[in-house]
Amino acid sequence: MTDRSLIPLPIDSYIDHIVQEVRQARAAVVTAAPGAGKTTRVPPALLVDGPVILLQPRRVAARAMAARIADERGWTLGNEVGWQVRFERRFTAATRLLVVTEGVLTARLQADPLLSEFNTIVLDEFHERSVHADLALALARQAWRARVPSTSSRSSGASRDDLRIVVMSATIESGPVSAFLDGCPVIDVPGRLHRIEVRYAPEESVAAASTGALAETTGNVLCFLPGAPEIRRAVNDLQTRLSRDVEIVPLHGSLDAEAQDLALRSSTRRRIIVATNIAETSLTVPGVTAVIDSGLHKVARYDSDRGIDSLDTERITADAADQRAGRAGRLTAGIVWRLWDSRDRLRPHRQPEIHRIDLASTVLDVIAWGGDPRTLEWFDRPSDEAIDAALTLLRRLALVDGVGPELASPGGGSPGVPIRLTAIGERVRRLPLHPRLGRMLVASNGARSIAQACALLSERHLMPARTASTTSDLLSAIDDWHNVPSHVQRVAEQIVRSSDLKPSPGFHEPDFRRAVLSGYPDRVAQRREAGSASVRLASGTGATIASESGVREGEFVVALDVSERSADVGVRASATRRVHVPRGAGGGGGVQPADLPRIRIASLVDRDWLEPTSSEIVHRFDREAGRVRALRVDRYDALVLAEHHVTPDPELAAQLLTDAWIERSPGSDDARLLRRLRFAGRSVDLADLLRTAAYGARALDEVKLENGLGADVMRALEREAPETLLVPSGRSSRLDYNEDGSVTASVKLQELFGLAETPQVGARREPVVLSLLAPNGRPVQVTRDLRSFWDRTYPEVRKELRGRYPKHPWPEDPWRAQPTARTTTRRK
Repeated sequence: MTDRSLIPLPIDSYIDHIVQEVRQARAAVVTAAPGAGKTTRVPPALLVDGPVILLQPRRVAARAMAARIADERGWTLGNEVGWQVRFERRFTAATRLLVVTEGVLTARLQADPLLSEFNTIVLDEFHERSVHADLALALARQAWRARVPSTSSRSSGASRDDLRIVVMSATIESGPVSAFLDGCPVIDVPGRLHRIEVRYAPEESVAAASTGALAETTGNVLCFLPGAPEIRRAVNDLQTRLSRDVEIVPLHGSLDAEAQDLALRSSTRRRIIVATNIAETSLTVPGVTAVIDSGLHKVARYDSDRGIDSLDTERITADAADQRAGRAGRLTAGIVWRLWDSRDRLRPHRQPEIHRIDLASTVLDVIAWGGDPRTLEWFDRPSDEAIDAALTLLRRLALVDGVGPELASPGGGSPGVPIRLTAIGERVRRLPLHPRLGRMLVASNGARSIAQACALLSERHLMPARTASTTSDLLSAIDDWHNVPSHVQRVAEQIVRSSDLKPSPGFHEPDFRRAVLSGYPDRVAQRREAGSASVRLASGTGATIASESGVREGEFVVALDVSERSADVGVRASATRRVHVPRGAGGGGGVQPADLPRIRIASLVDRDWLEPTSSEIVHRFDREAGRVRALRVDRYDALVLAEHHVTPDPELAAQLLTDAWIERSPGSDDARLLRRLRFAGRSVDLADLLRTAAYGARALDEVKLENGLGADVMRALEREAPETLLVPSGRSSRLDYNEDGSVTASVKLQELFGLAETPQVGARREPVVLSLLAPNGRPVQVTRDLRSFWDRTYPEVRKELRGRYPKHPWPEDPWRAQPTARTTTRRK
């Protein structure tokens, strides 16, 4: 391998020092400013001690770096240096420097935990804190520290003490990484060769700033925008402003490899490259002397509680702004237009992916590697909640077992619970797909239509709005496959080739939809009413089916793309001051963060495919009917599948009836009984009394307080607060117990003839207040001194009423008269 004459770079004078430090400490952290040349110079230099594997966070960067190293060294791409990304590779057995990305290093560590084929692992651009880089560092450290027995397949036969780890970045906080690698040395390399002028232009549009940059500089212009939709708008705007002498080239992750590589080639014409943060690091975009920075980027987040993804437009961090600015000063003095206010203060560093995205794929990688995500020595440990959510999903997908409800306990659950891959999990983990998509493919036995669906979802293909109804937006897109971008079509073919599954014949539309459900069992949604776009997700969150989805019928659907809001509207502030959104950099929509999540891609689910995840008996009091109803409710997570009437549980029914009785006013009989109990001095626990009375009842009107009192209590109550008073006529008159403690009875005057003493009741011998009634039932006297009535008042009453009621007895001497409830006239 003979090097060509290399263009001098700041890193060159540090190479020997770096190689020596790595050789002695077996690890090092290299920090180098943008443009220092660390990516193309350090890995080839480390080849002196054996093969090197270089991890890049982006596919386009992996291919570009391998090509650039080959060009600098005069090597053949695919021979001395090669690359491997998901579904694609270009290397041979002779390759000694392999550039990889997207979990390729993790897959190699799973297959060979000691990474026997390589002597050095280089993790580049670690400041981006991709979840792949974090996991790669954790697993690589395990190999780095390994001590293996002499029976090992490695020639050394004792350990992997020849394995080295180098972590490189332009803006990394080196201390924590060095500490994680046992205090390894940190080598700081200066970088920038040329002066950069930074200007702030918050009112400028991207297109206007780019036009101005062309006039002030002689090189190419690199614009940073948050996403593909914003790039498309900016490109259209620029094309209306500029002549065809200027080439306008987009660069983002949704483009195929050929289109991405086009932006990295030199051109005879001046260029404006409109890119996402894919161009922040590693990539060398040729001839750039001006940078237009919108100050925005898209950040993926995942809410495990609601199962909702969001792609938020946020203000970039300070380290990202520095990285972007560095693109302008690599060749000569450059200018940077920052389209935000100079007073805005940016957060210093970006939040690691491991703390904000779905970790199902990462956790599956750890388990497949042979570890436990709950006890793994992470570089930056994710939250217990995130690990638990990932394990729960993997179990739901039937990829792992041994994960019990212990995981809900604090601290990540019990490490003693073994976690294993299932047979399905073994098949899925070999597929270069997210576990959801791998599960779909396995469920379909590798059906081509599912492979195409996986390609659409994994490449985040933005499907056109559906004008016609469909049972699955994915199927509709597949029916229009010839209009799907070529790179998505290629991914589908690569998925088919990567799978050793044998599709079954006769794979039909219901089979397709059922396979989709197998990958998204937690994303089922239920319409609130027939034909409505309003749904409830299995997590319990409300959502709406977006107008671009063609799934307009059916009670249940799978929400394949459910996001907090549209991907290209709304800005989340990351600065400490106001956030200005430059024209042409996104925004402009009417969707607000408080809006319901939107389901853009859906697929119909047949009701009988959904097995209840829980069943419970629900009791409720039907106020209208005055009865307790009991239903067995079958649920799919938070969704109600069915309700069946069942016999109420007596205890629960009694409690509901008790609560309902207490909530309303007691009936007259129950109120009278309570007053009798108070009069008798009998204290009772009303709730307990009611529960006893209500046991076995179904309706409120069946609940009688006396049913809750035992026979002994009722007998005692009859002695201490009798219900009736026996009067001389032989009849019983009801006693009324009043709130003030008095007792009253209403009795016809003639029934009390001969009774001199006022009756008394209860232990304290309370006199009964008698309401003496005329024959018409109206009281003529109220007294608690019957003797005085007969002596003083009766003569006047007799005089007044005898003429009015001649058929009733009105004796002159009530003391000796026969008490009666009858008239003096008897039927013969």
